[in-house]
Amino acid sequence: MQTFHIGECVLMDKINKIKQFLKEAKVELKKVVWPTPKGALASTSVVVVFVVVVSLFLSIVDFGLTRILRLFLG
Repeated sequence: MQTFHIGECVLMDKINKIKQFLKEAKVELKKVVWPTPKGALASTSVVVVFVVVVSLFLSIVDFGLTRILRLFLG
């Protein structure tokens, strides 16, 4: 006859939950449609261009607001 302490039951429960999670994660990863290298490059290019455009816009706004504040504050 095998006896378990409460701590061992809790540990076994956590281990079983982790195993179940890993099994489900593996199943979900098989469903993922990974981008082709060409698609990944295209997406990366779009992001880089967007970041550059937003950076330039924010730089211009910052420069303009700085000039306006210097006008008013001396």
